[in-house]
Amino acid sequence: MYRFLLTRQWVILTLVTLALIPTMIKLGYWQLHRHEHKVALNTVISDSLAAKPVPAESLTAPGQRIKHDDLYRRVTAKGHFDTAHEEVVRRRTNSDGEVGYHVLTPFVLDDGRVLVVNRGWIPADGAQTAFPKIPAPAQGEITVTGRLMADETTADSGIKNVQGLPDRQVMLISSEQEARRLGKQVLGGYIEQTAPEPKGGSPELIPDPEHSDIGPHMAYAIQWWLFSAGVPVGWVILVRRERRDRASAAVAETAPETATASV
Repeated sequence: MYRFLLTRQWVILTLVTLALIPTMIKLGYWQLHRHEHKVALNTVISDSLAAKPVPAESLTAPGQRIKHDDLYRRVTAKGHFDTAHEEVVRRRTNSDGEVGYHVLTPFVLDDGRVLVVNRGWIPADGAQTAFPKIPAPAQGEITVTGRLMADETTADSGIKNVQGLPDRQVMLISSEQEARRLGKQVLGGYIEQTAPEPKGGSPELIPDPEHSDIGPHMAYAIQWWLFSAGVPVGWVILVRRERRDRASAAVAETAPETATASV
């Protein structure tokens, strides 16, 4: 009755069905983990932004990686900007989706160590082979406030760290790279400046990250699990249909023979 399941076509279909079920279940758990990561990150961002600022030196040190729970933590630092060694990060967008640069300015602390400060976004008005004109920061000794961020990597950002760029232009923000370039002790990670606000609104300060949206990952997880449940159901329906069609065909073939015998 079900011998057709041993045919090549049905063996392949059955194997594909058996492979799809665990694959879809695994994809569902992958989306669930992404959902959990997003929820946890939103909590970290919310808690960090709500906390009172602390000295940057209390959360990071030269060569140190930023802890996950310290991401986006508001920190302060006292010192002065070293505009002679400014760099720009290529192909960064502002809140309106316009492509430009992020301005990286070394901030020299009172003890001589350096904190990398992302002062914000500027438009890419000229040729990308030339260093853009950057509005000057506040002069002299000041206190800056910003959100503490981890060094950027290709794995986390998806941005390829292209080499051979024009002078003082980079693709990723890396305190280790800055330490080698400057020949100084550079605190791990960097900060996105939030205060003082620049004169004339340029560079354009980077806005607070969105931390209320949890994304569609949970919905995707449920979809994958529903698909995994639907696959065997679909297989059973196809088997029953095939059995019914074969039975109907067998009846149709025997009907003429029966009519002839009766005559």
